[in-house]
Amino acid sequence: MGCVLIALGLFLLPYIDTNFAESESRDIKRLFTYVCIIGFSLTTFFALFLFTKITQPMQQLIQAANAIRKGNYGTRLSLVTSDEIGELGNTFNHMAAQLEDNIRNLNHEKEHLASVLRSMTDAVVTFDGEGKVILTNPPGEKIMQAWCDLDWAQQMGEGNESDSSASSSREVPEPLVPLFKAVMEQGRDQNSNVHVQQGVWSVQMAPLYADSVVRGAVAVLRDVTEEVRLEKMRRDFVANVSHEIRTPLSMMQGYSEALLDGMAASPEESEELIQVIHDESLRMGRLVKDLLDLARMEAGHTDMAVKEVDLVELLERVYRKFSVRSKEQDIHLRFECRQSSIELHQADEDRLEQVFTNLLDNAFRHTPSGKNVVISAEFLTDLRTPAAKVIVKDEGVGIPSSDLPFIFERFYKADKARVRGESVGTGLGLAIVKNIVDAHHGTINVNSVLGEGTEFILQFPVDSSK
Repeated sequence: MGCVLIALGLFLLPYIDTNFAESESRDIKRLFTYVCIIGFSLTTFFALFLFTKITQPMQQLIQAANAIRKGNYGTRLSLVTSDEIGELGNTFNHMAAQLEDNIRNLNHEKEHLASVLRSMTDAVVTFDGEGKVILTNPPGEKIMQAWCDLDWAQQMGEGNESDSSASSSREVPEPLVPLFKAVMEQGRDQNSNVHVQQGVWSVQMAPLYADSVVRGAVAVLRDVTEEVRLEKMRRDFVANVSHEIRTPLSMMQGYSEALLDGMAASPEESEELIQVIHDESLRMGRLVKDLLDLARMEAGHTDMAVKEVDLVELLERVYRKFSVRSKEQDIHLRFECRQSSIELHQADEDRLEQVFTNLLDNAFRHTPSGKNVVISAEFLTDLRTPAAKVIVKDEGVGIPSSDLPFIFERFYKADKARVRGESVGTGLGLAIVKNIVDAHHGTINVNSVLGEGTEFILQFPVDSSK
């Protein structure tokens, strides 16, 4: 407005000078000057006032936007105007509230997902497109740390050393690399069993998509070592039972058919055939009895007549029982014990006799003539709990070190190349021994050197109720 008055005054100056006297012209010019100054001052004041009314809300808006950018999603504007700036402030507050709700919901979903992953017993590992780990749950982290410490060049063989060194720069463990490549290339789920050292892992790997593009993969790993071992034991058990039963059945069938066909030329031959049938029937009966006993023991239904047992007296009785057999096979059997009596307060005498009988039977069957079999017993008082220690040692052909971890499994026979007597075991004796010893809260260990002999070390607590 001041500018308009000044322009108007400049336009009217010639007209004032020509139509008014000099004194009147000077008064009019002075009036115009005052009016222009007052108009310019008023317009400047109103301009500053309007500028302040606009810039202050904009500054608040900028500060609120910066606060939200830094993560303070509870920031709100307190504008009470009803103009466009007030409407902008209300829109900003609504946007900030929606953003805060979305962020809160995302955090809740993230916490929920994290809780689910933490509660999973299976390992979950997520990889990005380059194979780097971006998310794991605790079991997955444990597996990744364990696998990262392995020397994959040695695990996979010397021929794969270059591949192992190349894969060390990636985060995907060496056993999962083929599955990861297949998922990234084909874009669909892959699954396989992975063998790492003595463990077996079932791996299910699925792709992660972003706008229809595979951006990574998630792997779920489950330890199925025990399941694979049990499945193998089941298959071996069925195969071994079938084999052990088939052999006597075949012999019984063959010899009985020979008798029916009249192939025996004399009563002596008939008696010999009948004796073979009888022996094989006894062998099959022992097998069935051992299987039933073992099944009851492993199911926790071991029938035990618990009472106080003198271990020295029991071992002496077993020693006398095998003395005759030792003379027949020319094997030197000895019993050594410094104590005259070792009392086990809670033990089953018949079951313990079965343990020592099975161990001595194995020792005699695998020890050549002229060698020694020794039974020794002692009372241990230097332990925290007093215990009785029994050692059954032979000078047989021994057991290979690779077979030692498995000798207490059912039907496992590590003596395929050993010297055998006339009687053949069922492969269940040591499994029964292990279950009886466990039922007495004892321990059994074996030491063996191939070609030198084997010793079984048994240890029973004097009072197994403690």
